[in-house]
Parts: sequence; C-alpha cells; structure tokens
Amino acid sequence: MLIMFLLNLALVALCVTVHYELLYRLGTVVKAFSFGPRQEVVFGVMLALAAHTIEIYIFAGGYYYVLHTPELGSFMGESKMEDFFDCVYLSFVTYSTLGFGDIVPDGWVRFMVGMEAVTGLVQIAWTASFLYFQMETGWGHSRDTSREKPEGMP
Repeated sequence: MLIMFLLNLALVALCVTVHYELLYRLGTVVKAFSFGPRQEVVFGVMLALAAHTIEIYIFAGGYYYVLHTPELGSFMGESKMEDFFDCVYLSFVTYSTLGFGDIVPDGWVRFMVGMEAVTGLVQIAWTASFLYFQMETGWGHSRDTSREKPEGMP
C-alpha cells in the first residue's frame, strides 16, 4: 500500500506541476507574441489540450508500471491490458471521468484510478477557469457598473 501511495503522490505532483507550468507559460507566451483575442483563446485551448494529454500519458506510465508489478493490482474486464497503449486508453477514459468500464482495476491500483479521476476533474476545472479568465480579460468584456442601483441598495 505504501508503494501505491507514493506512486499516486508522485503522479499527481507531476501532473499538477506540468499543468501549472503550461498554463503559466501560456500566459507569458500570449503576452510576448501579442496575439489577437481570438487567437489567444484558440492557442490557450490547444495548449491546454496538450497539457491534459501529457498528464494522461503520465498516468498511463503509472498503469504500465502496475501492469508489470502484479502485487500492486491487475486489470480485468472485456478488454485486455497488454501494452502501453492499452494503458493510455484506460488513462484517457479515467482522466476524463468517461469510464467505459471495459477495463476494471483490481487490487491497490484502484486507488490510482480513483486519484486520476479526481486529478482530471480538478485539472479540467482549472483549465476552464483559466480560459474563462483569459476570455474575460482579453475580449474586453467588462461589467457595466454605471447602471443606477435600485433604491435602498448600498
């Protein structure tokens, strides 16, 4: 169990670091190249998708390690886990919380699958909020504060 805890900790830490660095770089690159507002958003979405894909491959590496370390668990179900790309497939459906259920984890690896789902959910929400902020500031939308307030409102 300790090995799985440390493996999960390392995978999540690596994914959060990758995500932070890519979003940070996105902010600095956009300013350096002075893209237009639409191009900024498209570039942001493309870089965010790249970040998510890298994070999916990071967890796929963890599944591949487990695939060759039977004491950490195994994978059952309609589909067989035989090679790295099967691990990538499992990681994609887990990270996105799609979860087809054709590959089912058994043993300690279930905690890794659960951690990836939570990590993916948090990273996707982080990306959405980042892109929203980018659109809000880049497109020049501002709240109209000049409207009069109804009587009795501070």
